[in-house]
Amino acid sequence: QVQLVESGGGLVQAGGSLRLSCAASGRTFTNRAMGWFRQAPGKEREFVAAINWSGGSTVYADSGKGRFTISRDNAKRTVYLQMNSLKPEDAAVYYCAAGPFGTLPSTSVEYAYWGQGTQVTVSS
Repeated sequence: QVQLVESGGGLVQAGGSLRLSCAASGRTFTNRAMGWFRQAPGKEREFVAAINWSGGSTVYADSGKGRFTISRDNAKRTVYLQMNSLKPEDAAVYYCAAGPFGTLPSTSVEYAYWGQGTQVTVSS
């Protein structure tokens, strides 16, 4: 079992930055892939980024490449999403998710545990 709590969302102007954090509890956090997803009103939840258990491998959706950086600190049991050059279309509820052991998936069905989400609003 893994419990996840996101923080760091808020209101930012276009071009600004935010860093989201996801604090995890549970014995198996350090062995799992971790992902960030987002969901805007009226849209399906979409993949943003994922990181493997060691932090040595990452994968990004095209929408965030070059602007977003996912990282993790296993000692602090925390995953981060640094978001730079934010655009109005990045506005959404951002969710942290804990995934499987040994793989780095980008589909939501492969993630078993989810946080409650944190709102990101980008003004133009």
